[in-house]
Amino acid sequence: MSDKPSPFSLALIAGGIAGTSVDVSLHPLDTLRTRIQAQEGFWKSGGFKGMYRGIFSAALGSAPGAAFFFSTYETMKKVIKSCAGDKEHWTHHSAASACGEVAACLVRVPTAVVTQNMQVGNYNSFGEAISTTYKVSGLRGFYAGYGTTVFREIPFAFIQFPIYEAFKKTWANYQGSETSPVQGALCGSVAGAIAGGLTTPLDVAKTRIMLEKHSDVKKYTGTVNTLRTIASEEGALALYKGVEPRVMWITIGGFIFFGAYEQATALLWRTKMWD
Repeated sequence: MSDKPSPFSLALIAGGIAGTSVDVSLHPLDTLRTRIQAQEGFWKSGGFKGMYRGIFSAALGSAPGAAFFFSTYETMKKVIKSCAGDKEHWTHHSAASACGEVAACLVRVPTAVVTQNMQVGNYNSFGEAISTTYKVSGLRGFYAGYGTTVFREIPFAFIQFPIYEAFKKTWANYQGSETSPVQGALCGSVAGAIAGGLTTPLDVAKTRIMLEKHSDVKKYTGTVNTLRTIASEEGALALYKGVEPRVMWITIGGFIFFGAYEQATALLWRTKMWD
């Protein structure tokens, strides 16, 4: 892969391809995680039936969400490096990742609200999910859990991407050449597994907020309150519900995502459209 920083448009396309590849291929694992984390429990939320429920909304939002992330990430990485006098530091990757996650959540949160509510059977169709959510809560309803999602993604990024970049750099130095797409995918996979396990409580809180049925009185309000409520009512271990499918999804997804992103980036550079 080219060592040159990826231009905005190139990162946009490559990120979109990578995001769609992951969300479509691993949707059943995501459904499993959502149902385990739901307040009603796994079996009442659907068990192993209809594991592909919500796949249309997931696929619809995956490309723009991933594209928003990587394009912002690559752009901010260059900006931060330039502001630091062209010197690199691991915090630069973390800051760039955080910026990318905040931008991506503008697409990911509405997508997740619709997808997760379909996964647990709150809605029977994509149209019903959209119309009911808008009718009851307006546009704000599609952003339920936005703050918690951002609070989950920022520490995730601060853990994952510095590890990802460091693994790639170490591997490249060891072998005396740039890492291949497969090697880059392995680096991203391991980094994602570590970050995913550590941020599971925030993922559980996000799921509970998004799945709460529309009513005047909300049980789950805010990240801290939701974490406290779950811990006090169900025990601290409940904050790690779904950690296995989450880590598995991120591990496998990290391999697919980073591999697809790096391969797509390499192929796009070869078109010479960005020279």
